Amino acid sequence: AGMRVAVVGAGVSGLAATKCCLDEGLEPTCFEQSQDIGGLWRYTEHIEAGRPSLYPSVISNTSKEMSAFSDFPYPEDFPVFLPNARLLEYLRCYTERFGLREHIKFGTTVISIRKHPDFATTGQWNVVTEADGKQASHVFDAVMVCSGNFSEPSLPLHCFPGTKFQGQYFHSRQYKQPDVFQGKRVLVVGMGNSGVDIAVEATRVASKVTICTHRGAWLLSRVFDHGYPWDMVFNTRLMSLIRNSLPGPLSWGLVNYKMNQRLNHENYGLQPEKSCLVREPVLNDDLPSYILTGRITIKPGVKEFKANSVVFHNCSEEEPIDTVVFCTGYNVSFPFLEESVVKVENKHGSLYKYVFPTHLQKHTLAVIGLIKPLGAIMPLTEMQARWVTRVFKGRRADGSSPGYQNTSFSCLSFLSDSLRFGLSFDEVLKTEWLLYMDTLASFIGAKPSVVGLLFRDPWLALTIFFGPCSPYQYRLEGPGHWEGARQAILTQWDRTLKPTRTRVPAGSSTSFPSLLIVVGFLLLLAAIIFGL
Repeated sequence: AGMRVAVVGAGVSGLAATKCCLDEGLEPTCFEQSQDIGGLWRYTEHIEAGRPSLYPSVISNTSKEMSAFSDFPYPEDFPVFLPNARLLEYLRCYTERFGLREHIKFGTTVISIRKHPDFATTGQWNVVTEADGKQASHVFDAVMVCSGNFSEPSLPLHCFPGTKFQGQYFHSRQYKQPDVFQGKRVLVVGMGNSGVDIAVEATRVASKVTICTHRGAWLLSRVFDHGYPWDMVFNTRLMSLIRNSLPGPLSWGLVNYKMNQRLNHENYGLQPEKSCLVREPVLNDDLPSYILTGRITIKPGVKEFKANSVVFHNCSEEEPIDTVVFCTGYNVSFPFLEESVVKVENKHGSLYKYVFPTHLQKHTLAVIGLIKPLGAIMPLTEMQARWVTRVFKGRRADGSSPGYQNTSFSCLSFLSDSLRFGLSFDEVLKTEWLLYMDTLASFIGAKPSVVGLLFRDPWLALTIFFGPCSPYQYRLEGPGHWEGARQAILTQWDRTLKPTRTRVPAGSSTSFPSLLIVVGFLLLLAAIIFGL
């Protein structure tokens, strides 16, 4: 029989994991506690069921070309940044196209995952699940944990001195609709994406909205230079090379210059502390104009809460407040795993490349989609799953693990120290999206070789190096090679412009690619001269 793999959760990462298992000839069984795929992106049912959820109009923070699964581009008529209904539609198409549904058991909750008695020799796991009130026990050869949303909201109210606050307060996870802020003076603690989104929504009905942040944050807009999507300009191999080969202060200076070009962060009270280079930028298109029109005020971190007011650091007077929303991140937990599997000590887990628990004798359990990179999560979870399924398969064959030796295991911190006030996201990943993708791709031999391509297919090589690092690049070679990858890369701008270039004035031409060619050759020339 083939190798049996249990996949926990049928969200974005669970679907990718199931598909990668099938690609590698493994036998996946995916357990999903709800009645449908899509995890966090399926907001409507959440609201009908009265469960906490993301609010109805969630729009993805990454553009469609950068966030597609690497062998399944979005349809060209989809908008560039997708509302979650369209994203769900895409996930349904993906599920159909690769026949994933028949491998998913809906309405089934994973109760526990424990090592099989013969784990030391077989690496097997005992998995207990529950459906319709009845429990069942299964034995699996390997497990992929894809249930990122088992995270518990971190509500750090007790950490503030003088917690006598009498008003209403809740965590951003509990937020449903802005009506709760009707006529209220609202304080949002923490400056992450959810915090800023909630603050912007609150201004419609609240009498006053304040965001307090201890450390500030860079503010990015989905609409970047010349109106192109931010990630298609930001996540290119050229930009990544520049950012990562410069010495620290110089790299910080460059980012600082670039970020402040569009918006002087200091004038808006947003400039991050110098120590926070890795700080995830906030993606919001409305905040600057809301600050400028006085609808939102930015304040430093909270010093203490009074009965119905708050005192900020470096401010003497109290600020009256009715409602507090804590956007203070999550403490990730895996209630169905033994503590010893993913050791979580003082909020640090020991996971090799944020995926494999470092201290298991057999590497037959992997955690997928736990990290939050500055870039798209879908291709990243897919890349993790491609690597993991190769490792599982390799282990089965000769008992050793391809892709890494035990000596290179390093304990990596992957959980947020979310009680340092103002930390409004899980500070999970210090590396860049592109570097991380390349690292995992090189483990399985799927990293594109720009130099190699330069002689075989110069136009493709230039597009890969100077253009956006779209996920299709990781299907050009190696296992999982996809015939359509080259075409998908060369037509990525067409699909990006299609939904918006809906009115073209007479006699206009598209100047982007020709400009790209000129600039590309100049830069290439410079690179060759410098190289020599």
